[in-house]
Amino acid sequence: MRKATELFGEWATLGRDEGMEHGHAASVGQMLDATLDKMEDGFSAIDLGCGNGWVVRRLLELGAGSAMGVDGAEEMINKARNIDPEGRYELGHLPDWRPPHRFDLVHSMEFLYYLKDPSSMLETIAREWLLPGGWLIAGVDHYAENEESLEWPIKLDVHMTTIASEGWREVMIAAGFKDVSIWITNRDDGKPGTLVMTGRVSFSS
Repeated sequence: MRKATELFGEWATLGRDEGMEHGHAASVGQMLDATLDKMEDGFSAIDLGCGNGWVVRRLLELGAGSAMGVDGAEEMINKARNIDPEGRYELGHLPDWRPPHRFDLVHSMEFLYYLKDPSSMLETIAREWLLPGGWLIAGVDHYAENEESLEWPIKLDVHMTTIASEGWREVMIAAGFKDVSIWITNRDDGKPGTLVMTGRVSFSS
């Protein structure tokens, strides 16, 4: 199987990042609507698997005092920097890359299941990426209840870790998150939407 970064680098070259942005916009909108009311003005944020940086720019429009993105596909980061030369976009191979500081909000869309051990990444986010009281919101379209997504690993020749919704809840809690919520976004066509997980880290460091 090829690496997910190779796949997304190819998609960036083909311009499919714009389709990803359009396809995920509704889910991300619901995710941000559910999360930003928990943030204080001027909050700091990072987007994991930022692609061309569209969520980073959206976070700044919605009141983030600072926001940055990280992605393992060089072609995606180059595209983000070309679109937004003043933005903060880092090429980083996750899960090993570490941010320069902690954040109030970690956002991720369509990233976690590409990892062979997403539970370890979630533990790292809780322990090293978030400020005390900070929130994670992550969305995945590949999960056990979304039957259409179960053929993606074979079709795309990329590793995907398949977890059911309650499994994600258990992983979040085991990683150290509190106030965990798991829900599925609405879609106009009636098909399963994005599975969303949210949780905060303890206010004590």
